[in-house]
Amino acid sequence: MLKMTRRRWIADEVSGDTAALVGEHAAHLARVLRAEVGQEFDIATGDEVRRGTITTISHDRIEFALGTKQHRRPRSKPFDAPKITLALAIFKFDRMEWAIEKCTEIGVARIIPVIARRSDAHLATAAVKRHERWQRIVRQAAEQSRRLAPPEIAAPVKLKELDSAGVVPTGALRVVLAESLAGSEEGTRLADVLQSLPTADEVALAVGPEGGWVSGELAWFHESGWVAASLGDTILRAETAAIVATALALDALR
Repeated sequence: MLKMTRRRWIADEVSGDTAALVGEHAAHLARVLRAEVGQEFDIATGDEVRRGTITTISHDRIEFALGTKQHRRPRSKPFDAPKITLALAIFKFDRMEWAIEKCTEIGVARIIPVIARRSDAHLATAAVKRHERWQRIVRQAAEQSRRLAPPEIAAPVKLKELDSAGVVPTGALRVVLAESLAGSEEGTRLADVLQSLPTADEVALAVGPEGGWVSGELAWFHESGWVAASLGDTILRAETAAIVATALALDALR
C-alpha cells in the first residue's frame, strides 16, 4: 500500500510544544485547504520537524500541538547545510520569480536581488514593493520541497552594496557568471572553479540580467575579488543560468 506523505508547513511562531501559522499563511490552510481541528501535518520549527495536530482554527491563526520528531532519511549532510548565496540581478518579474522559486526548491540559502545597470528602471523601483511577495514565494517553495526553513531573501541592493558588511559572507568563494574578467583566464567553466574549492563551505554566485553585466560592473567584480566563470558555450536566459549555477554549486558542496 502506498504511504501518503503528510504536507509540511513552516511555523511562523513556536513556543515549547505549540506552533502556529498566522496571517495569509494560516488563511490559505483554513479557507483554501479547509483545515479541520484534529488534522495532522509535519511542522518545521527551524531546526527540526515535528508531528503537529491542529488544535484551534481562526481566519488568521491556526495553532498546532507539537508531538514526536519526524526522522529524516540519513544523508552525508543535512538538506539545508550547503550555504549558497545567490546575487540575482533584477529582470522581468515573472521569470525572475520562477528562478527564485526553483532555486529555493533546490536548496539555496540566501537570495539577494541586485539592481544592475541593465535592470529596467521601473522594475528596480517596483522591486522594493515586491519584497513581501518574494518572501511568500520562498516560504511556499520551501514547504513544497520539504525544507526545514525558507532561504533568506534580502531587500534589493545596488551592485556595490554587495561589498557591505554581512551582505555576502566574508569567507565565501565568490563567482560571477561572465565569460571573463580583466586579468582572468577566459572561458573558465563554473564546474572547474567549484572543483578547485579548498575547504570553503560557502559559495556566492552573481547572475546578471538579460544581456549580462556591463563592462563597469565586470571591472567592479574583478576589483572586489570575484572569480569569473561561464556555464558553457551556449547563452542561457538569466533564470536558467541561476538555476543551473545553483545546482552545480550545491552538488559541489555536498
